[in-house]
Amino acid sequence: MREIHLENTVILKTDVRGAFPGSSFNREAAENAFRFHKSLPMYQRTELVSLDAAARQCGVKAILLKDESTRFGLKAFKGLGGSYAVFRILCDRLGLDHTKAVFRDFLTEESQKRCREVVFVTATDGNHGKGVAWASRLFGCKAHVYMPAGSAEARRKAIADAGAESAVITDLNYDQVVEYASRMAEEKGWILIQDTAWDGYETIPHWIIEGYLTMGEEVCEQLAGMIPTHVFLQAGVGAMAGGMLGYLSNQYAESEPVFIIVEPSTVACLYESAKAGDGQVRSILGDSVTIMAGLNCGTPCSITWPVIRDRAAFYCACTDAVSERAMRALAHPPEGSNAVVSGECGAVTFGAFLEIAKDEEARRTLGIDEDSVILLFSTEGNTDPEGYVRIVSGQ
Repeated sequence: MREIHLENTVILKTDVRGAFPGSSFNREAAENAFRFHKSLPMYQRTELVSLDAAARQCGVKAILLKDESTRFGLKAFKGLGGSYAVFRILCDRLGLDHTKAVFRDFLTEESQKRCREVVFVTATDGNHGKGVAWASRLFGCKAHVYMPAGSAEARRKAIADAGAESAVITDLNYDQVVEYASRMAEEKGWILIQDTAWDGYETIPHWIIEGYLTMGEEVCEQLAGMIPTHVFLQAGVGAMAGGMLGYLSNQYAESEPVFIIVEPSTVACLYESAKAGDGQVRSILGDSVTIMAGLNCGTPCSITWPVIRDRAAFYCACTDAVSERAMRALAHPPEGSNAVVSGECGAVTFGAFLEIAKDEEARRTLGIDEDSVILLFSTEGNTDPEGYVRIVSGQ
């Protein structure tokens, strides 16, 4: 292993472990999720934006950014996972075949009566909880949402507005609030919908991750035969990152991209797990601080860690400045280019790429050149509107 230290990013180069054994996050799983999502009345495919001016400036063939700021009106991709998990849970409750059922199957009088009996609970940094609240209301269920200390009031209000029965900011850190939500589920008889996994709690997180694969189905359609050479994936616990990595590895098995995991430097649990070199996860303890609220998670997801461990070639630990610069660059692009509204978590992968692109050693190490096609996922828009304006205005 080798580390490269840039101005605001540390890069870890790893030795991936040979042939990829495959992943359950495959085309079949993605097609099931995609079919369900397309049955929702508000479904629209999000845009794959070509950052042509940035590509020219950085000396690469293309930079393509999947803009999730318009997903279901929630300003983030998380509604994909939350809605698919709710769908799968309710399919089991109502005796429906998830490979055939669509949203309208839940609108009968009997189905609605049974859905109103279901209460969900979750812990969130913001976007996941909003997705669960929105999906719960969509199906006629209830949802209680708990948030860690330091969460922005704007994020809490957005969760309440999305349909949560209650949305509460606690005095706990993220891992502690996950434990609290789990305990509330046991005490109240509610159903926990959490976007990370641990021993004994894996089925629902797996469904959440499968829901994210709709992004992959859309991207592969939008690429129209173009194969990315490098894929940057932001990670908190690594659920989305591992799901997309597994899916894209399966899709592009004959010409697999280089996968790069990007995390906040203050809570880089996947970076530290990979650096340890023994294949086991490492947790970041304590109350870490970062503007990237949705990535402020201290323990890797047990479902996706093996996928990330075996296929990610590089890990980047970035300071908040990396995300802030990228947010401003996307909000204020060169003349003739379209602006992209990308929040703190959404922009960090573009920021990491920009750091790498201007450093010759880093470019050479990652194999980035004039033929490179860079794929990025802007996972959220301005989910903290006041914070977004402050950052992109440079205040």
